Amino acid sequence: MESSLSLVLILLATAVMVVVLCRTLHLPAMLGYLAVGIMIGPHALAWIPDAPDTRHLAEFGVVFLMFSIGLEFSLTRLMTMKRTVFVLGGAQVLATMVLVMGGAALFGLDWRAGLALGGVLAMSSTAIVSKMLVERAELNLPYGQQMMGVLLFQDLAVVPLLIIIPALASNPEDLYTTLGDAMLKAALVLLVLLVFGQRVMRPWFHIVARQKSSELFMLNVLFITLGLAYLTDLAGLSLALGAFIAGMLISETEYRYQVEEDIKPFRDVLLGLFFVTIGMKLDLGSVAGNIGWILLALAGLILFKALIVALLARVFEGDWGVALRSGIGMAQAGEFGFVLLTLADGAHLLGGEPMQITLAAMLLSMLAAPFLIQYGETIARHFSAAEWTNRAMQIHQIAIRSMGSSGHVIICGYGRSGSTLARFLENENLHFIALDLDSRRVHEALAAKKSVVYGDAAKREVLIAAGLMRAKALVVTYKDKHSALAILRHVKELRPDLPVVVRTNDDTHVGALKEAGAAEVVAEVLEGSVMLASQALLMAGVPLTRVIRRVQESRARRYAAFSGYLRAVRDDLGDASDNLQPRFLSVLLRTNSAAAGKKLRDTGLDTLNVEVNAVRRRGVRGAQPSEEMLLQEGDVLVLLGLPEALQQAEARLHKG
Repeated sequence: MESSLSLVLILLATAVMVVVLCRTLHLPAMLGYLAVGIMIGPHALAWIPDAPDTRHLAEFGVVFLMFSIGLEFSLTRLMTMKRTVFVLGGAQVLATMVLVMGGAALFGLDWRAGLALGGVLAMSSTAIVSKMLVERAELNLPYGQQMMGVLLFQDLAVVPLLIIIPALASNPEDLYTTLGDAMLKAALVLLVLLVFGQRVMRPWFHIVARQKSSELFMLNVLFITLGLAYLTDLAGLSLALGAFIAGMLISETEYRYQVEEDIKPFRDVLLGLFFVTIGMKLDLGSVAGNIGWILLALAGLILFKALIVALLARVFEGDWGVALRSGIGMAQAGEFGFVLLTLADGAHLLGGEPMQITLAAMLLSMLAAPFLIQYGETIARHFSAAEWTNRAMQIHQIAIRSMGSSGHVIICGYGRSGSTLARFLENENLHFIALDLDSRRVHEALAAKKSVVYGDAAKREVLIAAGLMRAKALVVTYKDKHSALAILRHVKELRPDLPVVVRTNDDTHVGALKEAGAAEVVAEVLEGSVMLASQALLMAGVPLTRVIRRVQESRARRYAAFSGYLRAVRDDLGDASDNLQPRFLSVLLRTNSAAAGKKLRDTGLDTLNVEVNAVRRRGVRGAQPSEEMLLQEGDVLVLLGLPEALQQAEARLHKG
């Protein structure tokens, strides 16, 4: 017991320190876990042995990873992208596996080892690719959609590979029988669980949710996840397959988002442990001795995988520039590759050196992935004339839109915030040009005759084409720190006098953005809290002018542009008596209230200079109600007026 506890403490202490270091250096936590495994594993300091107990714990990390993937699985999304998923994704996985098997045969590896290795290297990193696409606002672009479609098929392909790879370890004479039995078992288990499980899952979750106990809900999720994993394990299949099915079943219920949030801490911790065990497998001595082969495997993995995806995307989708971007983005190994590699190692399909070379090449490819995605456009332009043409056409379209404009506002991002800002500018007869990377949104805006063009605002030439040198102001309306910093860098170089307003989620990056040259940074959370406070003060009966003063004071302290008006606000509003300031009052009509059953105009509140701002009826608020509205018992009238008039109005509503 003492020995086990000391091992756990060593693991936790090193994991905490290394992951904190990774966070400080803005590196993925996964790298920290891998580093911990390498450092304390049997091939380095040997603080923790590569024991069965450690591997069993790591299996739970894979279980929760597969559960999360199943939870995100959507039949609707699958059918929407079915051509990209099944045609392009299927061709990519199959082509990669065939080519890897051929290459493995050239190096004298058994075909079973080649098949397992093909499945391992066919996978790409869902976590890295999706995170980078979201951060760069490229998820809805053509190459973003292609990458997500291929990743979705890879997730599906893991399921049969989880069955096939362990079966490959059986005797050659019994191999086909073993494979057939495994596939038949999998088909029966899937059929039973998906057909009958779907009928049971939703009613059962309703019963659990009605108890209104978060502990019970969490216990239920764990029970279903581990229970189905146990059932598939009993059937001779993998734990991960059962967890994937559990996620799929829950994804079709309305509880999927709550489950996803509840399961996240368990998943992240156990998945971290899984990557620690992966790091423990890496022998630095073997890596140093095979560094040439590792670099060759790394180059082969990145180049051939990028080429396979690019060629297939070109054949099936048509655009060579987009195909190259997709290929570059998918040219790395993935988390599921490690899962399958662990299975292949457990089945003794790969020897010591091939295992070490593959593992090291996979890790290095994942380290290179963010840089490949970041510079994918630059790389694609060097190899694709079409990419140059598309870029030139894009710049040309932006330049045509901005031509002749002077003193306009450049809006970076035409989402909800950007379109709202555009309406304000139109009301003031101010010209604007908006840049957005969502082609559907741009098309809809152009159909509505709005000055919106497709373009990446973080690119220097795009900003110049949008009339940066003639603009009056620039506003970044989306919450992307990296893109905002790139825009600020270009503006500082080209137009240091141009005021730039940047939107951010909270005040975490305000200092960095202002230091980079932002004239003002609007933090959504702070603005929301100011409006929340103002509404609470109004409903609590604080005079309207005093609430306005508090809001103005808060904004004057927060935004430099308003600071000059703080004294004027105090002078205009600060000396008025509270009794001469309008305020809100909520009045509930009771059974014996005189106003119940009358029309609003018959209450005579207008003679008291009291305005009925809104009426709440059965929890539904109706602003600016009609004078013909018939008042009922239980209505809550929100009145606006001076204190004395409000008292008279309340008395009139109750007593007539």
